[in-house]
Amino acid sequence: MQGTGTVSVMPPQDDADDDRGFDPPLPPEDRLWRHPSETAGGGGPGPATPASGPAPTRRRVIWSTALVAGVTGVALTLGVLAITGTFSRDVVDRVVVENVAVSPVVSSPLLRDDRGVTVVAERIAPALAHLVLTQPGGSIRGTAVIFRSDGMLVTSAELINDAEAIEVVLADGRRFEGRVRGRDPFTDVAVVQIAANDLPVAVLGSSTDLVVGAASVAIGSPLKGGSAPLVSSGVISAVERSVPAGEELLHGMIQTDTPLGETGSGGALVDANGSVIGIIAPIGAVDATGFAFATPINLVWRVAEQLITNGHASHGWLGIECTDVRATFPQTLALQGGAEIVGVRAESPAALAGLTADDTITEIDGEPVESASSIVMTVRDHHPGDQIAVGYWRDGEHRDTTVILGEQPWGGR
Repeated sequence: MQGTGTVSVMPPQDDADDDRGFDPPLPPEDRLWRHPSETAGGGGPGPATPASGPAPTRRRVIWSTALVAGVTGVALTLGVLAITGTFSRDVVDRVVVENVAVSPVVSSPLLRDDRGVTVVAERIAPALAHLVLTQPGGSIRGTAVIFRSDGMLVTSAELINDAEAIEVVLADGRRFEGRVRGRDPFTDVAVVQIAANDLPVAVLGSSTDLVVGAASVAIGSPLKGGSAPLVSSGVISAVERSVPAGEELLHGMIQTDTPLGETGSGGALVDANGSVIGIIAPIGAVDATGFAFATPINLVWRVAEQLITNGHASHGWLGIECTDVRATFPQTLALQGGAEIVGVRAESPAALAGLTADDTITEIDGEPVESASSIVMTVRDHHPGDQIAVGYWRDGEHRDTTVILGEQPWGGR
């Protein structure tokens, strides 16, 4: 189910806090675990597979050497521990748990009763933080999810939009000053950092191929920073929704019937295995029917990594304003969907590729375009400088063009 309406390409100037004083994330090869999007099977960068390997005998020699080296390394590390009583700083600095490997917390059937929901909530509660945000008009409260053990937390960009100060209260009662590492209003993702290490980390799952009707649990920090988190159970009622939140139109959102209330913004949407599949959008994104929405975790993870490294997120940009194709248009051209361009920004990638108002985009890289929202989701998954093949209709004739994507000044669409 997808939202309809006009997609604007004239967003406000980003006010992300580009704090360059922090260290970038560890490279994948130095982490204990890698998110599925970084592996070859998850659609992201992964270790290269050689076209041909060495002879079997040679392979055994290599693995034997590696095993000896690994055992030697462990022995040396334990030696340091035995002599000094602690690990050296070099060892500690490199052991940053970014994401815990996805493993079932409870089986799906257990989530069908209150006990199963309680177990899931108890497991993830240590990785939730309560936020107290000081704003010009007073203070508000929300939630953040710890996704790196060195003090990196993800939350809602809209939630921290006007915050002048952020107090972070951990589940164990410790309090820290939070610093905004970066925020991306286009995806409603923000990263807040605290000066803490060895923190409990939430299990990050995958938001790919979510099934409508599957069980879900929304978990947020307590109303007043107490010990018991807010918990609401229900189901995933739709995916790839487009919903308004603040001044933005959020695309590709997960819809759920598990709203949490005032402190739920920035909290975790969890699947039947106890893995985080989304970050809950602000309470302003809850519609009149009571549904709530969450940013898919695969998108959250990707944007958060960019925010930590660069202070802002980078998305591909076409430079068009479009709307879902008119109801009578598909009948004329036998189309099954598409997005009609209603405006093209001057000197934008779309303009340079020859696209104009009234063109109807029906394919990108050979894949069908179902709606205006699907264009946004497809383009934002590309990097500036990427080339995409665009198929479109003009005056009853199908045409093709190649667009070299740019980057919106504030890192949006």
